[in-house]
Parts: sequence; structure tokens; C-alpha cells
Amino acid sequence: MAAARLRSAAAVAIATAIPTAAARPPLLRLPALLPVPGAARLRLSSCRIPPPRGAAAAMSSLSSATAEHEAGAWYAVPGLSLREHRFAVPLDHSSPDEGAAITVFAREVVAAGKEEASLPYLLYLQGGPGFESPRPMEAGGWLKKACEDHRVVLLDQRGTGLSTPLTASSLSQITSPAKQVEYLKHFRADNIVKDAEFIRIRLVPDAKPWTVLGQSYGGFCAVTYLSFAPEGLKSVLLTGGLPPLGEPCTAQTVYRACFKMVQQQNEKYYKRYPQDIQVIHEIVRYLSESEGGGVLLPSGGRLTPKMLQCLGLAGLGSGGGFERLHYLLERVWDPLLVPGAKRSISYYFLKEFDMWLGFDQNPLYALLHESIYCEGSSSRWSAEKIRSEYESLFDPVKATEEGRPVYFTGEMVFPCMFDEIHALRDLKEAAHLLAEKEDWPPLYDVSKLNNNKVPVAAAVYYEDMYVNFNIAKETASQIAGIRLWVTNEYMHSGIRDGGSHVFEHLMGLLNGKKPLF
Repeated sequence: MAAARLRSAAAVAIATAIPTAAARPPLLRLPALLPVPGAARLRLSSCRIPPPRGAAAAMSSLSSATAEHEAGAWYAVPGLSLREHRFAVPLDHSSPDEGAAITVFAREVVAAGKEEASLPYLLYLQGGPGFESPRPMEAGGWLKKACEDHRVVLLDQRGTGLSTPLTASSLSQITSPAKQVEYLKHFRADNIVKDAEFIRIRLVPDAKPWTVLGQSYGGFCAVTYLSFAPEGLKSVLLTGGLPPLGEPCTAQTVYRACFKMVQQQNEKYYKRYPQDIQVIHEIVRYLSESEGGGVLLPSGGRLTPKMLQCLGLAGLGSGGGFERLHYLLERVWDPLLVPGAKRSISYYFLKEFDMWLGFDQNPLYALLHESIYCEGSSSRWSAEKIRSEYESLFDPVKATEEGRPVYFTGEMVFPCMFDEIHALRDLKEAAHLLAEKEDWPPLYDVSKLNNNKVPVAAAVYYEDMYVNFNIAKETASQIAGIRLWVTNEYMHSGIRDGGSHVFEHLMGLLNGKKPLF
């Protein structure tokens, strides 16, 4: 991405190498797991993709006025040709005849001059949950490399971008928190995969299998794809996206492992910028002594000491994140233009803070961040619970009083965010209901993964703050035939920071250009 600033907590899970008008932090989406024997008993039928003929019939009943698939004309950016596709899909693929439909948007991309070329298809699944696919500005990074031999499909996963986006304002149309939950339950990986199959059957000539590239949470979705619709896959590439398996809810396993990595990243940050220890102490004192324990943000939310810690989500886990965080802290205070004037946090800093945490534009990330780990069990605010186990380390006020570094947090969502982030306040009740919801359907079939026949190559980042290295290795052991590239050359944002190299290396693992040993 070309922009210098990360905009969101989900940013680190959604890192991408495509230049865009505004860079977004990688988002998470995140794992940790240890397989359990019972996991192999997950029922395939509960997540089976509807056959194309039935899906087409169902879609024809959704709306006679809405085309099942609309394709736009080709247009260009430097080095690339693009066209847009819109698909009318069932909100609930398991009950397509009920009539509720949404739009799913995808952008087809080829190298300039290859519009009519016969090329294999590659589907890109963005990190998240809740973030749209990147918007190409020019040929570059992994996209340029992929377009040498593929026709790339950039999918806006349902609820994001132009795929019937779920925003704070659009969700306000749903009149009660309970009804919001009934709607939101259809926006996890199981239905994202069903959307992908719906699109493949209608877009790819002869409905041939395609390659899927999944970054972060997009990798989680790709493993769901391997579990329930492997017939649609030619091969799978994963970048920082091996999900936890084997427990009814793996969220606590994830956060317990990730808090340790977050602690390590904090220690590394303060070794590089020890002067920022005092800067953060001054900010925490200022906020805690302010009326109400914080200051008003331009968005209408409140910056408190705990919210300040959320800068770690985008600042600690991606390439260049340390520097962006340090340079942000350089501008925290307004200059004193008049002798004796009261010290205040600058509007610049407050505005940048809002932009770093992009929840106001993409609330789906906050709403479903823990639910993506649930299969037949609830999360019950797992990150908050695990944080309490580390409270002596992560209490910002206590750390300031004791003269210790204030640790930033990572890719976690806490209940306080639904009080302090203005755009999330009206979704607070729905968030609590989602945290308690137990009847989540399966996302993975471990027995199917154990017998996988689809070629899979995965980049596993040794110092990944969002997808724990040890958990990723354990998951890989459950996927038959997977080939791993373990590296500390990149962080979670490897597909953004070194996309051409990462993509080429993974393809080399699949096509025999990289040795087996």
C-alpha cells in the first residue's frame, strides 16, 4: 500500500502489497490453537455449498428485477485492466428460498493487454474480518506478479466495501440488537466461502477450480474453503493465515498466546525508542487527570489510557509500525504559543488516533472479531478475560505510577471500545449478545483437512504478533500435503512489505521450483 499511515486495528490482519489511496493496518485476523480429537467429528453437511443449479433457482426467486450477475466494462490504471462484477446472493445460503438477498462485489484484474487472454483465475481473500479488498492504483507488489500468469479476482467479502456494506449507519436500519445479531451471524467465513463458490461457478469458464490467496483472516476463510468446498480449489496460498483448530472456541488460546507476543513487541519497541516511555507516561497522566478520565476525540469518542494502548494494534505488528507509532507520538502536544497557556493534546494527534482505529468505518471487525473463533460455543469477551491475567503488566495507570513502560495492546477487541468509540456505541448491546451466542456453526472439518488433496503453500512468520507461530505450526500439521515457508524476514504484513517475493516464493513451493528439503 502506498499510503504512509495505517488506519485501523484490523489493519495488521489485512496488510496487502497493492498500492492504495489510503493504507489500512493489517487485521486479523489472528489465531492460536491445539487440535482436539473431537474436532474431527465436525459435520460436513452443515456447511455444504449449495449446488449451482439449486442456487441459481433460488436466486431467480429473490428478485425478478435484480440480475444474478452484472459485469461492467473494462477500465485501466497504470499497468492493469480492471472490470467490476456484482452478484446477487442469498443472505442465508442454507435458506435461499426465503428471499433475503445481498450484493457481493468483486473486481477482476489482469495485466494491461491481457483482457481476452485465457488465464487461470486467482481469488484474493483480504484480512479482517470486516475489511474490503484493496483498490489498485497501479501494477505493483504481489498483484503485479500474480497478473503475469493469472486473472485475479479481488473480492469484497460480504458486509465490506461494495458488498452490501455493514456500517454503523446501515446497521441502524435494523431495529433491535437481537435482530442485528440474527443478521450479523451470516457474515463469517462459512458464508464468505459459499459466496466465493457462487461466484466461481458463474465467473470462471466451465466453472473450473481456481487458486485462492488468503491473507490473515482471508487465510482462515481459505482453510474453511478446504474444509467444505475443496472441489472449487486448484491450489491455496496462505500468508499469515493459518487458523486455530480443534476447540469449540479457540479465542482464549489465541489471546493467551498473542498477549505474550505483544509483550515481546512492546519490549522491542521501547528498546528502539526509550524516550517514548516518558512521552506515554505524560499522556496517561494527562488523560487520567482529565474530566471523565479522558479527552474528546474528533469522532465523538473518548481517548482514555486504555484506548491509547490500542495504538499497538497497528503500531507493533507490521513492517514499519514502530516508526509510524514513534512519529505519531512526536506530535502529541500542542505548542505553547502563549506563556502560561494550558497544555493540551493536539488536534493532529487526536485526529490521527481516530484514523488509526478505523472502527467507525468498519464496525464488522469489532463486532465479529471474537466470533470468528467460535464453533458451537461463545467467546464471552475472551480478550478481556485474558487481559485480566496480565493486568499487572497492561494496567496503564499503574505502570505510569510505578515508572514502568506502558504496554500497548495488540489485535484484541475489548468491551470498553463499545463505550469509547462513538460509532460503536449503538452496537454495544449487539456486541454483548454476539459474545454470548453459542450456536455458531462449524468453520473447519479437521477430518477433511487431514485427508486434503489440494496443493497448499503457507508463509508462516516467526514473529507474527497476530497469528501465533506455534499455533500456526500445529494447524499446519493437520492439513495434509501443506508446504510451509517459515521466515523471520517479514512480519504479519509480509504480503504488503514484500509481496512480489512472498507470492513468488509460495508459487515456487507449489510448482516445484523450491526444493522439498
